[in-house]
Amino acid sequence: MKMVVGKGSCGIAAGANKVSAVAEEYIAQKGLNIPVTVTGCIGMCYLEPIVDVIDDNGEKTTYIKVTTDTIKEIIDAACEGKKAEKYIIDAEDKAILDKQTRIALRNCGIIDPENIEEYIAKGGYKAIEKCIKNMTQDEVIEEIKVSGLAGRGGAGFPTWFKWTAAKNAQGTKKYTICNADEGDPGAFMDRAVIEGDPHTLIEGMLIGAYAMGSDDGVVYVRAEYPLAIVRLENAIKQARDKGFLGKNIFGSHFSFDLRIKAGAGAFVCGEETALIASLEGERGMPRLKPPFPAQKGFWQKPSNINNVETYANVPWILAEGGDKFCAMGTENSKGTKVFALTGKIKKGGLVEIPMGAKVGDVIYGVGGGIKEGKAFKAVQMGGPSGGCVPAELIDTIIDYKSLAATGAIMGSGGMVVMDETTCMVDMARFFLDFTCKESCGKCIHCRIGTKRMLEILTRITEGEGKDGDIELLENLANQIKSSSLCGLGQTAPNPVLTTIRYFRNEYEDHIYNKKCTAKQCKPLISFEIDAEKCVGCTMCARNCPVNAITGKVKETHVIDKNICIKCGKCVTSCKFDAVKIN
Repeated sequence: MKMVVGKGSCGIAAGANKVSAVAEEYIAQKGLNIPVTVTGCIGMCYLEPIVDVIDDNGEKTTYIKVTTDTIKEIIDAACEGKKAEKYIIDAEDKAILDKQTRIALRNCGIIDPENIEEYIAKGGYKAIEKCIKNMTQDEVIEEIKVSGLAGRGGAGFPTWFKWTAAKNAQGTKKYTICNADEGDPGAFMDRAVIEGDPHTLIEGMLIGAYAMGSDDGVVYVRAEYPLAIVRLENAIKQARDKGFLGKNIFGSHFSFDLRIKAGAGAFVCGEETALIASLEGERGMPRLKPPFPAQKGFWQKPSNINNVETYANVPWILAEGGDKFCAMGTENSKGTKVFALTGKIKKGGLVEIPMGAKVGDVIYGVGGGIKEGKAFKAVQMGGPSGGCVPAELIDTIIDYKSLAATGAIMGSGGMVVMDETTCMVDMARFFLDFTCKESCGKCIHCRIGTKRMLEILTRITEGEGKDGDIELLENLANQIKSSSLCGLGQTAPNPVLTTIRYFRNEYEDHIYNKKCTAKQCKPLISFEIDAEKCVGCTMCARNCPVNAITGKVKETHVIDKNICIKCGKCVTSCKFDAVKIN
């Protein structure tokens, strides 16, 4: 028997380290021989901490939302050959995994990411061995071409084409680079892969390096991912000790080694030329292309850059065949895609589905729908560079072409779900505030234009919007898109343009009626107490941080609007629904 504790960042944040420590201490106290091991995030972040108990027959029982108290009950039950039934995952939640097709995430939440033997037992490093011993460089690239794998970092560029360009580039020194600088708010796919299955990234990079003739690799990972960095460092050392990294791999003439570069967290460094500048010790700023990195990249040498998810698919493709990967998806988008479900969703976490599924399939079929039974309003796809897909387009097919038609993009895979309480003007302001701050400043239109747009949006949400503001936003947005050098500026206006496109009425309400229909913009709302519903319980007054509410016990209370700071404490504390937001 053994216990496996989910220790991705989400699990640890929910208390997995404490649960693990108590489990080990309790097992030691009882003199039991039950090893406690580690795994990464299986994707059901909303159920963390998750603990699997695997008995001597290999049967696995999954326990959810485990605490330092319930883990003892689980251990006691296991020792008696029983199960702590009330903590076991239910059929509905368990079915979430059955609704997915996991390729990039195939080992996440299954194997111990700190033990290379578990990856090897799952067929790890067999794909690179097959490539080195039985395939030429061109044959490897052809298999990737057959698969239809496109870059999962956002652009969706054919992977085989980039590899071919790097392979055919002149020069003997070539670099294989992984972009793990995942900067989109609400996106954590790459982090989860590195934390849960770092060896699949290493093997994917090995295969790419072999195909391109590269002997040197770098993983550029944001410093805000300390656990991912630690596990990747450990995995690189283990791979090196096993001979999978280093000189003459599998007794061949192919040599390749890997190192990590921790980035400072600049969103613009997700752009490949800005990433290269950062790797070279320069300020992360994009440059004109051509020349492309495949011709002149890191230190002016031919370089290839793919993101974590792209590389994570590669070992599976070489092991199972490109045609099997190609059989999934749509005509222009093959395979699967990992999405991070966040926001007003019941079952937030990571999901991996075949391309071609509908947006609604993910939100309702996998994510369980909207919290508190509220109405679905929109989903922001593609992060700050993407756009809002409104409720009326919930049947949109998830592929590159269909999402682009809505004004959104696939992006790296963030899906921020919004309900009826979300103000779309304020949401656009939030994302533009992010891109404005993250602009490197190289392009005037991006540096100044996004600031002007942010000022207009802020003014609108503060009740100071003017006639012509919507048209001015559209004009600025189009100029920024057409005049910026890199993808950050070219896509920064997308959240604004899509919210204007689908929710123009909200902009007009803010500007002309001085009203926020979602009741979120503080300058445009006020609080008052319904005299018919108020029973004088005094809860609202007791919870008001500025003493803006007065009234005697069992008498109607009143809010002084000159004092009220609109914090909403009165709304959440009232059990009689007596406080109204106007």
